[in-house]
Amino acid sequence: MTNQLLRGGRRRPGGAAGPLFVAPFMVLFLLLFLAPLGYAAYISLFQERLIGGTAFVGLDNYVTALKDPLLREGVLRVAMFFVVQVPVMLVLALLFALALDSGLLRLARVIRLGIFVPYAVPSVVATLMWGYLYGPDFGPFAQLSEKLDLPAPHFLSDGWMLGSLANIVTWEFVGYNMIILYAALRTVPDELYEAAALDGAGSWRIAWSIKIPALRPALMLTLLFSVIGSFQLFNEPKLLQSIAPDVIDSSYTANLYAYTLAFTGQQVNYAAAVSFLLGLVIVIVSYAVLLTANRRRTA
Repeated sequence: MTNQLLRGGRRRPGGAAGPLFVAPFMVLFLLLFLAPLGYAAYISLFQERLIGGTAFVGLDNYVTALKDPLLREGVLRVAMFFVVQVPVMLVLALLFALALDSGLLRLARVIRLGIFVPYAVPSVVATLMWGYLYGPDFGPFAQLSEKLDLPAPHFLSDGWMLGSLANIVTWEFVGYNMIILYAALRTVPDELYEAAALDGAGSWRIAWSIKIPALRPALMLTLLFSVIGSFQLFNEPKLLQSIAPDVIDSSYTANLYAYTLAFTGQQVNYAAAVSFLLGLVIVIVSYAVLLTANRRRTA
């Protein structure tokens, strides 16, 4: 009877339910992602000129961007930020996740919530808060140094700025990455821990030989998210620019440079080309990370 119903096609209307459920997402994805992306790619092929108006220039904007020293400096600075900040953040997230999963901490739920709460704070609020703490004149660190007759720390100086930004981003995202790693640890079967304990393995041995290898997919996920987030660094330097304008210029990061070109310099076409090149850099770095991880796994 069932086969006859299926062959007779009486249930064919139910087969349209899947596409109907997916249709709203596809429409929004097309309108809010693909269409703006296509338009940005289109306008990146043109250029506004004083004489002649808008002219088609092909890939000239991309060639100019590749030769732009300000863009190169911004990308290199963000790459340095990634190399310094991401390992520290992921190591802290891993240590917190292992500590919570060990079951040895008292008030583990409170500690877990306390570590995660900074992620719930908007990046704008977090940057303004840390900007106040970094303040060379009104910040608490500067006031404490003055009372102790010590030189005030120069958190917003040229040599310290990248570390100060890294500290803000680490404070914001350690909890987010910790939750991902902690959730991955909760999926490890208890039988593995019991078998290791029967073999005489201690807590450190279990963490090194069982827990950390089980976290490799989750660590790779957090690393990819960190690659994308690092090269999209914008909110923190943009807000600190008003406090330290001599250190953070309009091209301090690649994202900030593209924003300045589009909304301050009115070079929308060139900004679109810069944005696409930045996206290409993110794709290349992400692919390199995945390729390196896969080679180590198969080695």
